[in-house]
Amino acid sequence: MLNVLFEALAELHSGFGVFRYITLRAVCGVLTALLIALVIGPAAIRRLRRFGEVVREDGPQSHHAKAGTPTMGGTFVLFAVFASTLLWADLSNRFVWVVLAMTLAFGAVGWLDDYRKLTRGRGMSARLKFLLQSLVGLSGAIFLYASAEGAAELQLIVPVVKDVALDLGWLYIPLTYFVIVGTSNAVNLSDGLDGHAIGHTVLIASALAIFVYVAGHSQFASYLAFPAIAGVGEVTVVCASIVGAGLGFLWFNTYPAQVFMGDIGALALGAALGTVAVVCRQEIVLFVMGGVFVMETVSVILQVASFRMTGRRIFRMAPLHHHFELKGWPEPRVIVRLWIVTLVLVLVGLATLKVR
Repeated sequence: MLNVLFEALAELHSGFGVFRYITLRAVCGVLTALLIALVIGPAAIRRLRRFGEVVREDGPQSHHAKAGTPTMGGTFVLFAVFASTLLWADLSNRFVWVVLAMTLAFGAVGWLDDYRKLTRGRGMSARLKFLLQSLVGLSGAIFLYASAEGAAELQLIVPVVKDVALDLGWLYIPLTYFVIVGTSNAVNLSDGLDGHAIGHTVLIASALAIFVYVAGHSQFASYLAFPAIAGVGEVTVVCASIVGAGLGFLWFNTYPAQVFMGDIGALALGAALGTVAVVCRQEIVLFVMGGVFVMETVSVILQVASFRMTGRRIFRMAPLHHHFELKGWPEPRVIVRLWIVTLVLVLVGLATLKVR
């Protein structure tokens, strides 16, 4: 929106031409989303007090004190992300709209689940919830496949190994579906500690901002032997807005949390990360950088499978963060240590930009 205004002003004074640079608009996006989240956060939390968190009866005893904490805080996170993106991104860019559409659609599924959970005592059935996610994820995958404008958009890039790109053809659709839906659910499963999920989301979104910027910059992409995808660099602004909104939410969500994100935020932000990774063809790198999300998800799968097959549990409780809590780690220790793990994995992922 402001992009159009500054383009017009640049005709009057060359100084406004600086806003043509994605990097400057990304910085503005971070600051704008952060400011919006910080300003509207207190009022949003007051309004959300009627939506108090319902704590699992079989969860850690220390979590029972969290009952009644306002939830569905993802509403103001998403508002900050969308407002900042609409202000600073080039709205003629199809990649921007795809990421926003996936974020909004998964957020809508999360909102419906949260609302039913808080007003009726139970959310949607797992089957219905997964069906809705699948319909949205599959729609996004088909659209991206049909709208692809070059071979690079449909290739699976293998990191580290130079010049290895696998043409996926129609297999692009199931892979994209799996990445978007899988990442959405992985972030949601990880959202069980104060500041836990949003902290990892901010770190990964920061790294993905670098990947999409490089992929959209022909000279940088050529120098780094990276797939160049015209137009995808504009998604940097979306990633920056996620970072800013996430930091603003963390201000209120840090231990002890004043508000929880809820499914509306976790499902939406997870879908956003998955979609960004898809459009810049970095699904494998996302799997590495999101290693904590992967471990959280795998811990649940293994726990359920083990109990059904043998009647025994592998972990004291799943997802994994609860296992560490029941081992005696204080909640802040679990959170910060897992943040450190993600920071290391993000650095490993960023190293693949150069190591080819």
